[in-house]
Formats: sequence, C-alpha cells, structure tokens
Amino acid sequence: MNRTVFFVSESTGITAETLGHSLLSQFDTVNFEQVYMPYINTELRAKALTQRMAEAADRDGARPIVFATMLNHEIRDILKGGNCFYVELFEVFVEPLSAELGVPPSLKSGQSHAITKPSYYTKRIEAINFAMANDDGIRPDNFHRADVVLTGVSRSGKTPTCLYLAMHYGLRSANYPITEEDFERGDLPQLLYDCRHKLFALTIEPQRLQLIREERRPGSGYASLERCQEDIKQAQKMYKRLQVPVLNTTTQSIEEISSQIIKMLKDNLEGGAASGGKTAVI
Repeated sequence: MNRTVFFVSESTGITAETLGHSLLSQFDTVNFEQVYMPYINTELRAKALTQRMAEAADRDGARPIVFATMLNHEIRDILKGGNCFYVELFEVFVEPLSAELGVPPSLKSGQSHAITKPSYYTKRIEAINFAMANDDGIRPDNFHRADVVLTGVSRSGKTPTCLYLAMHYGLRSANYPITEEDFERGDLPQLLYDCRHKLFALTIEPQRLQLIREERRPGSGYASLERCQEDIKQAQKMYKRLQVPVLNTTTQSIEEISSQIIKMLKDNLEGGAASGGKTAVI
C-alpha cells in the first residue's frame, strides 16, 4: 500500500514532521512517500498545495495524509478543503492546554524553534563545536571537559550520537574509536578509565556492522564479516574490563540511544548526590 504524506507548516515544519513521523512509525506495513512543505503562509501557496494533494490522490488511488501546524485559520480551511485526511496537530493539543492553564495561546508561528532562551541556544552551539572538534579521539586531552564520552569500534554510531546529544541536549560530547593499537594491546587507554563515570560503550551486531562498513569500503578486509566479528568480540572484552554501560546500536535509533544515555547520566548524578557528592559509576 502506498500513501503520500505531507508535513505542512506556515513556519519551519519541524514540529509537524517530528510528530508526524512518530505517528507513522506505528504503521510499518504502509509505504509512505513523504513530502516536506514548510512556509505555507499565504492563501496562494495553500491553494497550490491542494492541487498537489489532488494529484497525489489520483496517483495513489487514496487521499494523502496531511500533518499540519497551521495557526492561520483561513489557510487552514483551504487545506482542510482539499482532497486529504487533515490532522491539525496544534488543534489537538493547544486548545485543551489553554483551557487547563486558563490563558490563551500566543498564536505566534515558529515559537517552538525560536531562540527564546539565548543562553541555552549558545550552549547548544558550543556543544556542537565541541563534538566536532573532539570527534574520533582527535583531542583525548579534552575528555575531562566533556559531559559524555563514547567509545566503540569503527562505524558503530559514535559520531552521529555525539552530534545528536550536542544539538538536542547541549551536552559536550566526545568519542574515542577503538584502534588497531588498542586491539593489539588488548586494552583501552588509561584516559578512558579516568572518565568511566561519563563513559558509554557502543556495540553492534557483526552482520549490521559489515553492511555499514561495506558501504564505506566495498570489498575490503575492513568490511569483511570475520573482521567485524573479531573487532566486536575484542571490544566486548574491553568493555567488561572497563565496567561501563554498553548500548547496542543495531536496531536502536540515535534518538533512542541518546535518551538512554541521558537517563543513565541523570541516574548517575542522583546516585552521586545520594552517596555524598561523589559521582557513582553506573
């Protein structure tokens, strides 16, 4: 089954896309063609979009689904009048929340992603710069400045997870790739032992790792299943010696891995406070 989905907003559309994706993930038997439509902020643009909806309905044999965050009622009515299944995300949540709080919403577009707290925005930018400057163990001497440190074999998901933690949580994130020298020595550097309270290890199934490495270096020994199996086997021994949390990235998204890290960091800090101010090792 094929269905076209439009993510529509009079602003960036990030909220519509994020919430829409979460809902669509529950219907994995349907093949969704996703269309991103930000800045539908005039009646002319809205009418042009209804024409695209009609074309999608003719092509698919079913009306398209529209996830929207439209505060302008005139534009919203134009879209609702098109041949589509229209879901107004703000309408679902904002009006009941307004009734509960006893105050009207501001009805300003783009507020969810505006720079309403400059200090936090600056913190996120600094965290992103830190993650990029401390990727792949470039500056291990900076690990003491990091909020979180990741380690893992090559292509296990360290870099994207670090960037996600920086972008969404403002955490200074660094990572250390397990190298050939580490495998030959059979252990990781002392600097990782020194930061165990904020260190997380990533692992991955060998078959999945092979597919990822094959895309990077097709037909190489680096991408062979035997090499992937051996790398992961040796890394697991090191993780056991380190006694740090191990997170499997095989089937979990960056968002899921990051949320687990955040929870464990929080539990770690709370445990440290409960134990007299020292940070507990997870």
